[in-house]
Amino acid sequence: MAPGYEFDGTALELGGLMVDAETLTDVHIRIPLGMLNRHGLVAGATGTGKTKTLQLIAEQLATNGVPVFAADIKGDLSGLASPGQPSDKLTARTKSVGQDWSAKSFPVQYYALGGVGSGIPVRVTVDTFGATLLAKVLQLNDTQESSLGLVFHYAKSAGLALIDLADLRAVLQYLTSDQGKADLADLGGLSSATVGVILRELIAFQDQGADAFFGEPAFDSAEFLKTEGDGRGRISLLELPNLTDRPAIFSTFLMWLLTDLFRKLPEVGDPDKPKLVFFFDEAHLLFDGASKDFLQTITQTVRLIRSKGVGVFFISQSPTDIHEDVLAQLGSRIQHQLRVNTPNDAKALKQTVDTYPTSSYDDLGTVITTLGIGEAIVTVMNERGAPTPVAWTRLRAPESLMAATDPAAIEAAVKASPMYATYATAVNNPSAAEALGEKMAAAQAAEKAAAEAKVAAKQDAAEAAARKKAGKTAKPQKDDDSLLEDVVKSSAFKNAMNTAARELVRNMFKRH
Repeated sequence: MAPGYEFDGTALELGGLMVDAETLTDVHIRIPLGMLNRHGLVAGATGTGKTKTLQLIAEQLATNGVPVFAADIKGDLSGLASPGQPSDKLTARTKSVGQDWSAKSFPVQYYALGGVGSGIPVRVTVDTFGATLLAKVLQLNDTQESSLGLVFHYAKSAGLALIDLADLRAVLQYLTSDQGKADLADLGGLSSATVGVILRELIAFQDQGADAFFGEPAFDSAEFLKTEGDGRGRISLLELPNLTDRPAIFSTFLMWLLTDLFRKLPEVGDPDKPKLVFFFDEAHLLFDGASKDFLQTITQTVRLIRSKGVGVFFISQSPTDIHEDVLAQLGSRIQHQLRVNTPNDAKALKQTVDTYPTSSYDDLGTVITTLGIGEAIVTVMNERGAPTPVAWTRLRAPESLMAATDPAAIEAAVKASPMYATYATAVNNPSAAEALGEKMAAAQAAEKAAAEAKVAAKQDAAEAAARKKAGKTAKPQKDDDSLLEDVVKSSAFKNAMNTAARELVRNMFKRH
């Protein structure tokens, strides 16, 4: 069999070609390095070797100077930083595929979402994360997602920075106030019921520990593009051990990282090798319950990001887990064993077989269900961009440790990283919550001042009315005084008084 995996340029060695379960040829199965930005898929049931395949590809990419990003959900990939340990079983395996194996370690940088775990904290601001991705995490329906988009639009137009979830809550609460409703009058307004749903989902999201993921300093995804001084590509591992019961969070955060790279990177066309290969683990979680807008975001990003020099590998159990518009863009496929235990499994197997190009195997479905651990059927894009025929492959063994690296070594590596000083400590810069707090406080102060002025004006009016009333009552008294004064000053009054005085004096002398 000549499957057409002989390439002139640099290629990654995957393993040896198998004719059947017993016969292994000396034909080597490879992936052209220049074709890795055409994306790929690693699929297979749990325990069939997907993680080791990812580890194998990451090692060879790093060796060829290509940076790698991967989510390390179970912690197994941390072994890339430690040399592998030889054993009789490993020796037999490597010998069977003609592999010249030697224990090696690779340059690894550890990250953790929001610092929840052992790694450099990866944080994102709410406004950078965006309404579409946040709606996916919160599991909002189309109407609620549209309303959330309006909230983000208002915040941007009003100059309100959405840094963390407290900022988003503050804006939502403000927009349900009388002042906020007036601000939204020209934009159509928000339903109080819809805002209530979003707020409740935000509270549940926070209860899951999501507060730690949003904030500053915001992580620069360009950190993933770095190479080491010796020319090897850096392997960036995002630790996600505490998120296994919150799959929507980490799958959506991975999508944010991918879209952020897409926004930042310049067009490079078709380079000789990718600027980065991004492994998207548990990819089926990305598509579960995805809205139309979210699917459009995924599809467009995957389609266009290859022109930025980024290759994406989706990791999942079955090709049917991947939306067909995305699956159509995955040029390299590494399919591990699928198990058929139910009618739905049988249907998925048939659909999987239908997604592969021409195969010389009489029954590819049977081959897929009988693959051993560490075996896969492989098809890749050749140097001309055409798919190679399907090849039953026994995969090479990773040269790094096929287990987790010692936690103490991970912690030491994190603390020694130059990025630790930049990202380790969260900062709380003024943002929407503070701005709206000041605005609401100013509005309350103005309302209080207006109320006090109204009371004062009412009191002044009452006092003025009292004075006026008092003035009217005193006027007759003033007239009586004037009349008395006139009488006293009259000559008749004076003559009468003189006469009375004389009579008084006369009487006094008569007594003496």
